[in-house]
Amino acid sequence: MNTIDIKGTVSTPAISYNAENKLLIKGRSIPANEAKFYQPIIEWAGKVDIDKLIVDINLEYINSGSTKMLLSLLKTLDINTSIKKLVIKWYYEEGDEEAYESGKVFKELLRKAEFRFCRFRDAS
Repeated sequence: MNTIDIKGTVSTPAISYNAENKLLIKGRSIPANEAKFYQPIIEWAGKVDIDKLIVDINLEYINSGSTKMLLSLLKTLDINTSIKKLVIKWYYEEGDEEAYESGKVFKELLRKAEFRFCRFRDAS
């Protein structure tokens, strides 16, 4: 799969991957069936054959089922031996300590991924 282009909805995040080796996950993640939504991306993660991948994760809300699936996705990328450098940019809103702490937990559970925490201010 050379590109991924899943449009976001009110309950699912937008997910895109392009030729610049950047995977973007953005929006809200509260799908009715988390496994069904994330499984194709997890399968892709196990097969993708690239040296470097940057993953931008900017989720304004994520439910517990989606958290498990996101962790599964990141673990699959982390153990993919073709990926030599894995950079995860974890975006969280200033003052949202729960989102920041979630990112720290993910960081602890992955071996080769390099985490970059990106705090931003709500523009509204």
